[in-house]
Amino acid sequence: MYVYCVIRSDTPLRFDISGIADESSDVYTVSYKDLAAVVSDVPMGVLDSTRHNVLAHERVNETVMRDHTVIPMSFGTVFKTSKDIQELLRSAYNAFSDVLAKMQNKLEFGLKVLWDRSAMISLIEREDEGIRRLKTEIRAQRGSTYFARMQYGRLVETALGERAERMVSDILEALRDVSVAARINKPIFDKMIMNGAFLVTRNRESAFDQRIKRIAAQHDALTLQYTGPWPPYNFVNIRLKLERA
Repeated sequence: MYVYCVIRSDTPLRFDISGIADESSDVYTVSYKDLAAVVSDVPMGVLDSTRHNVLAHERVNETVMRDHTVIPMSFGTVFKTSKDIQELLRSAYNAFSDVLAKMQNKLEFGLKVLWDRSAMISLIEREDEGIRRLKTEIRAQRGSTYFARMQYGRLVETALGERAERMVSDILEALRDVSVAARINKPIFDKMIMNGAFLVTRNRESAFDQRIKRIAAQHDALTLQYTGPWPPYNFVNIRLKLERA
């Protein structure tokens, strides 16, 4: 039985969506007290993390979270029987209940901020007299300019880092009053200066959306990649220890 997420429900539920690995499989709940795991039946064996399977996992979670607060499970969480799932819910009951209370009516939104490094370097050269003078001297020199170029590179990287830090700080401050929490992950590539996730209450979703649009309008040099809503993947971290009976 494949587990997608855990929700609060003391009555059996079925969802009008197909499960992972088998488009004809039903998605339903396995309950313990007022907790329920959202599951579907899958063939025995390891589920490959193909694009099709990962999207199916996300699709079920996104459908369930329309009406429920969810604790999303990692891709590939499989149990052999419903009794095993009920034992999971029983043994981790307090942890699941605590997280569900904290995540009640909250959604996650992703925000990645990118810039054009070349354009930003040109801007820094225009604004910083020291860097501009050093670049002019390098162009005018004859012979080796190795050490001058090393100094120029260090100065530019320092200036880029300081500017990126200021921009990220300004964005976080602008989103502070329309979000509950933020998590900043490591940027994925050089053009990315921010890789963030934000926890937002359902009744503040529109306000958060409008604030993102305002930030985008105020920063022409930046590209904002805004996604969501998602289950709170970045804000839930329950580690399960499996023991042999």
